[in-house]
Amino acid sequence: MTTVHILGISCYFHDAAAALLADGRLVAAAEEERFSRRKHDFSFPQRAIDFCLRRAGIRGRDLDYVVFFEKPFLKWERLLVSCLEAFPRSRRLFQEAMACWLTDKLWIKHRIEERLGVPPARILFSEHHLSHAASAFLCSPFEEAAILTVDGAGEWATASIGVGRGTEVRLLEEIRFPHSLGLLYSAFTAFLGFEVNEGEYKVMGLAPYGEPRYLDEVSRLIRVAPDGSFELDMSYFSFHYSPERTFSPRFERLFGPPRDPNRPFSLDDPEARRYADVAASIQRIIEDVLLRMARRAAEVTGLTRLSMAGGVALNSAANGRLLRESPFREIYIQPAAGDSGAALGAALWGWNSVLGNPRGFVMQHAAWGEEHSAGSVRKVLDSVGAHYTRCDDDMVAEALAGGAIVGWMDGRFEWGPRALGRRGILADPRAAATKDRINASVKYREPFRPFAPAVTSRHAEAWFDLPDAARHWPARFMLYVAPVVEARRGRIPAVTHVDGTARVQVVHPETNPRFHGLIERFGGITGVPVLLNTSFNVRGEPIVNTPAEALDTWRRTDMDLLVLGDFLVAREPVRKACR
Repeated sequence: MTTVHILGISCYFHDAAAALLADGRLVAAAEEERFSRRKHDFSFPQRAIDFCLRRAGIRGRDLDYVVFFEKPFLKWERLLVSCLEAFPRSRRLFQEAMACWLTDKLWIKHRIEERLGVPPARILFSEHHLSHAASAFLCSPFEEAAILTVDGAGEWATASIGVGRGTEVRLLEEIRFPHSLGLLYSAFTAFLGFEVNEGEYKVMGLAPYGEPRYLDEVSRLIRVAPDGSFELDMSYFSFHYSPERTFSPRFERLFGPPRDPNRPFSLDDPEARRYADVAASIQRIIEDVLLRMARRAAEVTGLTRLSMAGGVALNSAANGRLLRESPFREIYIQPAAGDSGAALGAALWGWNSVLGNPRGFVMQHAAWGEEHSAGSVRKVLDSVGAHYTRCDDDMVAEALAGGAIVGWMDGRFEWGPRALGRRGILADPRAAATKDRINASVKYREPFRPFAPAVTSRHAEAWFDLPDAARHWPARFMLYVAPVVEARRGRIPAVTHVDGTARVQVVHPETNPRFHGLIERFGGITGVPVLLNTSFNVRGEPIVNTPAEALDTWRRTDMDLLVLGDFLVAREPVRKACR
């Protein structure tokens, strides 16, 4: 029988991506930024598409269907209506929108036909939150589950509650633009001096340094009903009419002047403490609203399993509270829960819901990107005269135990924004000073930013308050914040946040045997089966893809060693081989 290939695409807003299915099973998935090297690249994902096609050994015209992740004309309608309602304040937003919509966004069907050679009848369009919902449920291990999607905005919906059963995904309730939990959080992201659609996780990381002293003030911005539905007081916001600012002068009168993004952030500064308190307050409100929404989803569906997607589903602190305090006993979130993951959802919706094929794929790991052969790695190393040797991972574990910071590139890169054992920067979590060193001289980022622990599945519960840790799917993808076991906090200070929690990744031997083995080796040497793990990039750049990018990033930072597949690279000639 002929294999059916379905390509899902998301683009033109942020985090453009492509995902390819073969008979309903994922072959490849990647964000465009990993190839273009433009962080959060939103352009048509030609490079990501080309990679997916190469991986499958096909050409564009061999595709059976292409599914776009939303309906452009519905989104266009929302933009027009919103601009007309806010006119004349929305004049500049309208002008700038015209420029991009009339040149690119409205003609996506023609662009796909032209670039890939796919006939128009084979190009399908899902809806934005339906794509999110499909990405949350159709690759989950659940036969039925409640579905919750929460983000900035789709066509009109900004959040939805739905249900998945078998191959069917139905959306039951929704909240519509301009009332948006994602845009509320983004307004505070901008106020705190971070880049919207990039710095939201910085707000989450800053929150534990503050106290939620501004809960009353934040509550003035959002009216929340007992069922989790909500409305924003739009007088505090400007995202619905301004192309530049997300909050209004009234917002500033309530919270004070916004933080200057160019001013170095120091928690010793009294102003910085105020901003940390604001971050703690908005984080608490977001968590509380999500809890109400989750309880409503449980009430509407009568189910005890939840699948989540949308950019807000990447808020791992909120996810930890949902696990502990909501009626749901099991939660599934795939690693690219934001807009990039909607490309996967669109393709799955086409295969399972439109074509009616049975489900046969569960996303158990995130390694769906490009990989590079030993020959290509050696060629790069030889071209620059690098000092390297071929070795096993015992030497790497010993170096980590001795305090080395190691760049780690192994196999296919990860799908989504998290480094999950394929493109990481690794270090010993036992020394508190390691966190400051990596932030200052490796990542070049704010000093308050935390690092994640990677722990083996058999040791997870001994180190983190996450009962039945091995069965929790989001923990595989670094999507839960959990308390570090109190007696262990002093042993892993570099990955224990100021509030005693950590954004933990539970590593399974069957899905990433090499990374799992490295953590086990490190644990055998130190008695601590935990590694500090952060993404292999520096501030402002995408995570590395190729050996050349990894080598360049390593050279520009204070990392000690670099692992490129089977090769170990050092600053000086490597004197000790492992074989």
